[in-house]
Amino acid sequence: MRPALSVIIVNWNTIGLLRDCLQSLFASQSADALEIVVVDNASTDDSVGMIKRKFPAVRLIENTQNVGFARANNQGLAASQGRYVLLLNSDTLVPPSALMQLVAFMDEHPEAGASGPCLLQPDRRPQPFAFGSDPTPAYLLRRALTLLLLRRPLHDWNTDHVQVVDWVSGAGLIARREAVEQVGPLDEAIFMYFEDNDWCLRFRQHGWKVYYNPEATIIHLGSQSLKQNPEAPKAYYASLQYFYQKHYGLISQLWLQACLPLYRLMVRY
Repeated sequence: MRPALSVIIVNWNTIGLLRDCLQSLFASQSADALEIVVVDNASTDDSVGMIKRKFPAVRLIENTQNVGFARANNQGLAASQGRYVLLLNSDTLVPPSALMQLVAFMDEHPEAGASGPCLLQPDRRPQPFAFGSDPTPAYLLRRALTLLLLRRPLHDWNTDHVQVVDWVSGAGLIARREAVEQVGPLDEAIFMYFEDNDWCLRFRQHGWKVYYNPEATIIHLGSQSLKQNPEAPKAYYASLQYFYQKHYGLISQLWLQACLPLYRLMVRY
């Protein structure tokens, strides 16, 4: 029987976090209707052995090298069977009712190609950048000016309203199988950042809506600060430039090149 939901987790040397994440999934109210696929990117911390010993029901894909986030997720997408697929970071904890809430929301909104839950930080505050708008020139300018002049984010991360958005975070993104088959997999040319933006934009280009659904919550333990990873800003801006090359015209690309140094200074990363 086809499962209602396939959860796809990409892992690279996060054995403890992955164990806790899997335990939370198997404690879910919908565990009996769940398919879990873990794609391991050549971990050296015994993640693979831990899965085989403690979670034999998990479908495990073992890569011999680190193929990156997008490609590994695409392997999981190709191997999965669920009516819906949930991209889930290994550093998450899923409350018992969250998966049922995510599936029910998609069932109730047939126009939704994808949606995302409220991602909670360890202190239970809403995580920044769980959803957002396309990074158009106008949006980047509004974001930078809001941070500079008003000293606050452009979005209200603490909202409890279901809303149509441009994108939701790939840390916990549920997508409709039919929509995935139409738009295709994640763009493997993106190393890090904006792969979720790109995917959600392609959903919308095919007529699907993307929703932020704060009625469902998932705890995300990972840090959201680019400053804590010296390589992250470089990857962020490289992906932003690729996104512009892929989706926007020459004028927008030239605008980005001219304004990027000032934008980096204003947002401070």
